[in-house]
Amino acid sequence: MERERIRHEMAFRRVRVSARTQLTPAMVRITVTGADLAGFAAEGPSDHVKVYFPDPETGVVTAPSLTADGVSRPTDAVIISRDFTPRAFRAGDEGGQPELDLDFVLHGTGGGVTGAAGPASAWAAGAKPGDELVIGGPRGSKLAPRDAARAILIADETALPAFSRWLELLPASTRVTAILDVEDDDAEGYVTEEQRQRASIEWLYRIDGPGQLEEAVRSLSIPEDAYIWAAGEAAALVPVRRYLRHELGIDRERLAVEGYWKRGVTNLDHHAPIDPTDPD
Repeated sequence: MERERIRHEMAFRRVRVSARTQLTPAMVRITVTGADLAGFAAEGPSDHVKVYFPDPETGVVTAPSLTADGVSRPTDAVIISRDFTPRAFRAGDEGGQPELDLDFVLHGTGGGVTGAAGPASAWAAGAKPGDELVIGGPRGSKLAPRDAARAILIADETALPAFSRWLELLPASTRVTAILDVEDDDAEGYVTEEQRQRASIEWLYRIDGPGQLEEAVRSLSIPEDAYIWAAGEAAALVPVRRYLRHELGIDRERLAVEGYWKRGVTNLDHHAPIDPTDPD
């Protein structure tokens, strides 16, 4: 099942927060706007942008810049960045400013998601209109497969924005089964009624104990015409990938497993194999 790739011209866009919306106790939507967003494009369900945050000490946002020779990265300033799925982009009506939505998981803020708050979570917890960010990319898009009769989508909280985009960008004829592995039932508020109608969803709550995700995946009946996408905490996805890739023999054209983060690892490179012993 081919997924077409589209390249985008690289850009770094300076934007400001225009709105902050609490989606669930542990998830918040930050809407940013600015003239620099003109020409922004993210056409794939799991596209990502690099978000550059202010230095907590100085409040200054430092990011790379484009030069005639490529990308220039300052060496005398603090650069804080994380990768995020662009949840939604609105080009703006004539004369209006374009807007981009970014959804954040709040760690360590009493919202039900375990783990200490990193710089992105800490910033989002206190973000207010007028605050500045820089958005880099995306460098390209990998489109949803157009010929998938069925799709199986597996996600934790960090991958819910991408999960939502998959539901929007898959063909209407694709039948969708989803496994959503979240901390507790507070996360259900993120999923809209329209999305619940679009997919058959099984909810797993980590507060009920470990091992549920692999068990749930093993219980699935996976047809040969299904495309499978899974994203979330890298270590939790290793046994899932081993089962799908090696026990069932699902080839790479029908399977994408992406580690969005990893416990104990700061700023995980999500391009790296989630299982270094089996990089495929």
